[in-house]
Amino acid sequence: MIPASELRSTLERLGFGPHFQAAFEEHAAEGLAPARVAVQHRGAYVLYTEAGELPAEPSGRLRHDGVLPVSGDWVAYRANPGGAPATIHAVLTRRTAVSRKVAWAAVEEQVLAANIDFVFLVAALDGDLNLRRLERYLATAWESGAEPVIILSKSDLCADVPERLAEVETVALGVPVHPLSCVTGDGIDELRPYFAGNRTGALLGSSGVGKSTLINRLVGDDAIATQEVRSDGRGRHTTTTRELVLLPEGGLVLDTPGMRELQLWDVGEGLGAAFEDVESLFGRCRFSDCTHQREPGCAVKRALAEGTLDHARWQSYLKLQRELRALELKQDKRAKSEERKRWRQHSRARRHPKRW
Repeated sequence: MIPASELRSTLERLGFGPHFQAAFEEHAAEGLAPARVAVQHRGAYVLYTEAGELPAEPSGRLRHDGVLPVSGDWVAYRANPGGAPATIHAVLTRRTAVSRKVAWAAVEEQVLAANIDFVFLVAALDGDLNLRRLERYLATAWESGAEPVIILSKSDLCADVPERLAEVETVALGVPVHPLSCVTGDGIDELRPYFAGNRTGALLGSSGVGKSTLINRLVGDDAIATQEVRSDGRGRHTTTTRELVLLPEGGLVLDTPGMRELQLWDVGEGLGAAFEDVESLFGRCRFSDCTHQREPGCAVKRALAEGTLDHARWQSYLKLQRELRALELKQDKRAKSEERKRWRQHSRARRHPKRW
């Protein structure tokens, strides 16, 4: 968390730019104050304010409406007397949002981070590197509206960093890639310019890839607790909450718990950006409705045969497309179910009006 001595910074230091200033005007008239969500617990929050850190809880209306803030959000709050937690009355419109589908729910979005300028997608070079998983992360990052940046951690444990870097660059189209080591410090300073101008970054990746250790390197102390990697080489879950950390030189970084799975959530445009090389082939097919299976003159089949399109990358694209289509069908089914429910409630209300 931020030491009290560092909380003399202005709201601009916390990223309160013109977008949020304009969005907050209506709440200022109600006597509310702006703050940024620093830590998100279950049902409780810690806010960064001009006066310092402040515990807070959402209002009853926010709970009822289901519009709950997440780490990185800007909110309108009112302080309460007697040391009671402040009350969050509104969440300002998000500029960007990193989301995934909740794994155990049929159709439910989980916002992982809000108002992020860039996303560090962290993979470790000690065995965690998986191009297919990285493609999934890239699609999610592109869809968020934030800038994706790939971090290849633990470079000190990799025998051939250039070879691994070349592999990643085959799927990281136009995305910066930074190998680094939190042990030796190599590559750490290359990340600091991303935070210039009070920008906010988030770290996404599996457990044990070194996200918390990287934040400690950027901060310069043990701001985030870390654990040793397990004896089988797999990572431990160190971070259990999403915490926004203020960097000494400026900017903020959001640590997130390691994810075992990242299910896609409405990433149609993000998928196109992550697979721009694949989708660029579609316009070269002889037929505009080509299914890329048996049609003559198919640019995709030609690229696969010539080796200019990797078979594994093509199969990954098809898999993610199927996942998105399944999500769309579930969303459509849910929307129809909710509409029928509203219609039944309306019909019952007409048949049995309340008597006053």
